Amino acid sequence: MGGNFVAINVKSFSELIEKDVFTTKGVYSGKISDMVVDLDKFRVQSIVVDAIKGSFMAGIIGNKRGITVPYQMIQSIGDVVIIKHVTPVSMDEPETPAPDDDEEE
Repeated sequence: MGGNFVAINVKSFSELIEKDVFTTKGVYSGKISDMVVDLDKFRVQSIVVDAIKGSFMAGIIGNKRGITVPYQMIQSIGDVVIIKHVTPVSMDEPETPAPDDDEEE
């Protein structure tokens, strides 16, 4: 798997679909449901992970069904697919600046 992309053919495409996806920390994320392929070069640009209910990925994307993972995030492909672990950023609570002690003098 050298470079930024992996060459793709019909056999490798069918072998990747439905593979389990885990993060580098061993957290289950879902299954590959599709791929985005550069048809000029027949190379994978990204994979689409179907977020299984209750999985790590489902917790990140909410009620959406799947997420596109760029090929650069893939660490390895074998019996399972390993992607880089990401930590979700909470956007629910806006950041409030810390009070400045010097303001009230």
